[in-house]
Amino acid sequence: MKKLKKDLQVVLKSLKALAKKTEKLAMGVGKLEKAQAIGKRKPKARAQTGKKAKTTKKAPAMKKKAVKKTVALTATDQVVKIINRSKKGVDVPTLKKKTGFEDKKIRNILNRSSKQGKIKRAGRGVYVAK
Repeated sequence: MKKLKKDLQVVLKSLKALAKKTEKLAMGVGKLEKAQAIGKRKPKARAQTGKKAKTTKKAPAMKKKAVKKTVALTATDQVVKIINRSKKGVDVPTLKKKTGFEDKKIRNILNRSSKQGKIKRAGRGVYVAK
């Protein structure tokens, strides 16, 4: 029992010493952060009336990354883009496979695009860029 009490007292003393050291470290870190914040702050110009300008401490603002807005391609744009990439032309089954659209949707897009002059018909069911 006596040995256990002595061991507990030793552990207690070491814990108190560790607590003091961590407090000192925390204080030191706090001082460093304050010093860095003060060093980064720019002095403000005083008003000409002779009054001192109030300085307020602001939290450092996080910079936002520039987000590029991607414009979603319309169904017509997707089909025309596929047709423009191919030199020999594209047939309807290939367009169905690449886009995932149904027959009627592809037929409507091809009809509209050919009327607008974006594509032309190279043969039966084969379309090329104009």
